[in-house]
Formats: sequence, structure tokens, C-alpha cells
Amino acid sequence: MRTDADATDPHRKSGSAPRVIHTGQALVDLIVEVPDLPARGQNVMASSANRYAGGAVTVLLAAARLGGGCVHAGAVGTGPNGDLIRAMLAADGIAASAPPVPDRDTGVCVVMVELTAERTFVTTLGAERHITVDSLATAGVEPGDLVCVTGYSLAVGRTRDPLLAWLADLPDEAVVVLDPGAAFAGLPVEVRERMLARTDVWTGNAEESADLLAVLDIATHGPDAESAIAAHARALAPLMRAGAVAVVRDGAAGCAVHANGETFSIPGFPQTPVDTNGAGDTHTGALLAAIAAGSPWPDACRRANAAAAIKVTRRGPTTAPTAAEVDAFLRDRS
Repeated sequence: MRTDADATDPHRKSGSAPRVIHTGQALVDLIVEVPDLPARGQNVMASSANRYAGGAVTVLLAAARLGGGCVHAGAVGTGPNGDLIRAMLAADGIAASAPPVPDRDTGVCVVMVELTAERTFVTTLGAERHITVDSLATAGVEPGDLVCVTGYSLAVGRTRDPLLAWLADLPDEAVVVLDPGAAFAGLPVEVRERMLARTDVWTGNAEESADLLAVLDIATHGPDAESAIAAHARALAPLMRAGAVAVVRDGAAGCAVHANGETFSIPGFPQTPVDTNGAGDTHTGALLAAIAAGSPWPDACRRANAAAAIKVTRRGPTTAPTAAEVDAFLRDRS
């Protein structure tokens, strides 16, 4: 798997670094802060309500703010929600490669955030599900580009079928990054196997990773001193393409990465969170920006841990830090 930004490739534009290309759903997050979730059939008063561009946008914003060249290859609607998505992407210099979907607006994800920063979601389906092989192809994927796929795309036939068909025709040297989400472990066996067979990088949280290994009945027994997430990363890597990398996140505890035959545990930076919405996506975006710039996997994971730690101290999914903020955060902790 090639992820070195300095590698020479005759198919890549001269001097250009790999891009971060996201195929997933760009949604509008309607975030309401509540003291706790209401009982079924009851009501609760929210202390605030705000609209943000979320979903795939959160990953791309984090990658762009940490120096990555970014493209959104998914579908964006026509209407106020789609306008918000396009404006947010454009503000950070992120290209939206596919033309707008006519006569249909982008969907909404209602996010209820409790005082503990725990989140509960309700998602609608809109223009973001109207992708085709041709619309995805507008991204012009080149060898070395980092192509992000979310398990939620694979959970709905309207996005799953064109996505899998398009992935099959990518350049062999394109790096496919799977963010499994909660949906992946429960997908039909043939869908999971087909996706894993083209995956070069797994980046999921501890629960998502454990769920897949449990479904596959794969036991993880690492060295006595090895953490559970390190054992999971080691067990996940062989399920994918040769040379694949597995990153497993565990919130404030940090993450583990299995790359080039070695497993590394990368400590996190515990913070007092005010909003964890988008923390995992921020971690993924920061990780891929560092890899696109040529960083080794352990170093990229440390920067991703720092970016996610900063993000949870800020409200809203689109509050990823800049490269300068991450640099300062890490200097203070060196």
C-alpha cells in the first residue's frame, strides 16, 4: 500500500500530494442540547439548537485544516441544506466534484447531545443517497489518493450498489479507507467481504472493531501487556488487502495502529468534553491529512489524537482545529 506523499508515480499530476476523497454522505446536522433523553412519548426542552454541515463534511474539514487537499465525491442536493453543505466545503477550499442533484435537497441528521456529551441520532434520507458510478467518477481518483468509504453507505442499496461497482474499477494503487460505523458488522456477509477485499485502511472505534471481530468469531489474544484495541488492530489487518493498516480508536485513551507488521499504542489526550459529536470524524480527517503529507502511521495517529482532543472542547461537528493549533497543542505536551 503506497501512502508516501513523496513517492513518484507516472499517473499522478507532477508534484502533487495524494488527496483525501470522501464518498460518504454530507448531511446537515441539527444539533439540540438536552439535559437528558425524554421517555418514549414524552417531551424535553432543549437549551440550544444549531444547524451545521456534518457527516462526510466533518472528515474533510479536519483534513483540509490540517493541510490536506480534499474532494467530496458524494451527492449534494438543491435547496437550503445543499447550499449550506456547498458553502461550508467552499469556505475551506474543498472541491465538490459532482454536480448538484436536481429537485431534491440534502437530508438532515438530528443529534441530541446530553450534558454528558453523549449523542443520539435520527437521520433522514435525501439527495446525498443519489450517487451513481458516473457521479463518483467525477473525483478523478489517481494512484495514491486516499478514498474514504463509510459503512453507512453500504447499509442502503441506493448508495451501496454504485459505490461497490465504482470501487472495483479504481486504480490498484488508490488507497481505500473504510470508516465502518455501527452499520458495518451487521451488513450481509457478501457485502462485508467485498468491501474488505478492497480496503487498505480500517479506521474505526473500539466498539465497531470489536463488533466485526465478534461476528467473525475471531478471538484476540495479544501479549499480556497489549491493550484490547491493539489486539483488535492486529486481528483486523489480515481481513483486508495485503499490507493493510488498521487503526482502532478508544476516545480519550487514544488509539492503536497495526502497520507494516508492527502494532503501536498511541496515548490520547484526555479533556473535559463539551461535545463529542464529530470527534471520530475529526480523528479520521487529521489522520489522513498527515498520511497524505508523508508522516509515518504512529506520528499521524498522534496528530489525530490531538485534533480529536481539541475538537471535543468545542461545540459543533465543524470545529476541527487547524494545523497550527495542533502543533501548539503538541508542543505544550512534549
